[in-house]
Amino acid sequence: MTKGPERLSNQRCAWACAESAYGRYHDSEWGVPVHDDRKLFEMLVLEGFQAGLSWLTILKKREAFRKAFSHFVPSKVARYGARDLNRLVNDKGIVRNRLKIEAAITNARAFLAVREEFGSFDEWIWRFTNGKTLRAKRRVETFAELPRESVQSRAMSRELRRRGFRFVGPVICYAFMQAVGMVDDHLAGCFKARNFQKASR
Repeated sequence: MTKGPERLSNQRCAWACAESAYGRYHDSEWGVPVHDDRKLFEMLVLEGFQAGLSWLTILKKREAFRKAFSHFVPSKVARYGARDLNRLVNDKGIVRNRLKIEAAITNARAFLAVREEFGSFDEWIWRFTNGKTLRAKRRVETFAELPRESVQSRAMSRELRRRGFRFVGPVICYAFMQAVGMVDDHLAGCFKARNFQKASR
């Protein structure tokens, strides 16, 4: 997640108030547990594309990414060849970084290998948090206080790399974990944090 305003604003994590696209993403997706393989693949690819860029850039191009990458159906992306690579490199709607595009195709193939071994990618990836959403004992008040990586994201990164995935460093893995609800990093006072507390009682 790219850095935005620091403190809580309008009872929502402050970074989510910088742009309407951030707000929609924060309210409906960020931190919500994901167990659908297609969605997990989408977020893994998008987090890889975000490296060195703002998440807002990715959000604004998200529909173009979905169209370009066959709506992130792993089995379809895994079959991409030279013609598809050339198409993607020339697609102005997405981030035209050849290394990241090649990594997305490579990752689709590695993703399918994991799914073949474990039945689903979901079954395997959630093992890094023992099937639970991780939450700090004390919610922080500013974005700057949030970690950029963790013991779990480092372990995930090592294993993904061992299995042939690319653009999956510890920081990217931590952002992925935040995105798919493996980590809940909503700031203190955010309505999403309060809603979870109420639901847990």
